[in-house]
Amino acid sequence: MFTGIITDQGYIRQINKTATGAQLVIQTTRAHQTRHVGDSIAVNGICLTLTAVTDEAFTVVAMTETLQRTTLGTWQTGMQVNLEAALRADQGLDGHIVQGHVDTTATLRASHTEGTAVRLTFDVSADQAPYLVEKGAVALDGVSLTVTAVTRQTVQVALIPYTLAHTSLGHLQCGDQVNVETDILGKYVVRQYQLGGMTDD
Repeated sequence: MFTGIITDQGYIRQINKTATGAQLVIQTTRAHQTRHVGDSIAVNGICLTLTAVTDEAFTVVAMTETLQRTTLGTWQTGMQVNLEAALRADQGLDGHIVQGHVDTTATLRASHTEGTAVRLTFDVSADQAPYLVEKGAVALDGVSLTVTAVTRQTVQVALIPYTLAHTSLGHLQCGDQVNVETDILGKYVVRQYQLGGMTDD
């Protein structure tokens, strides 16, 4: 699992599309320090497995399902991405529980500067609205954020200067899409409500 606390930035050096998905080479000077073949890593909130690691880059493979459900299918070489290594058992949970299983994508509708912070409003699909609550948690492109406002069609978050400077969210323009993972705890609550709190005998 992950926490949504971004630990590194990377740049897509190479993308090879295949019949079953895509292979990506991501450049980062920290790749050799904490990551090994077989480890999990979140790339813009998508949990992927390392298939190769060098001193300056690592390779991951994404299947077709991932390309269809996330923004990965639109990525281009040179693009900046947020990186987070999987959480170890002895590490603190500084953000919230993030699985790296993207639910949907959202499109940036508006951006407003308020002092040193920036408030972002995203369009979201109606089927995801029940999993988004004000003051609840959401992961956008892998970044753990607090929801500041929510409607049936939108979700709003506020970014502090540190987040703007250390993640790709600071470069978003209106019309850009991000990966969305809603809070896993909220999903279970909504599911139990839908089932009427009853289980089969």
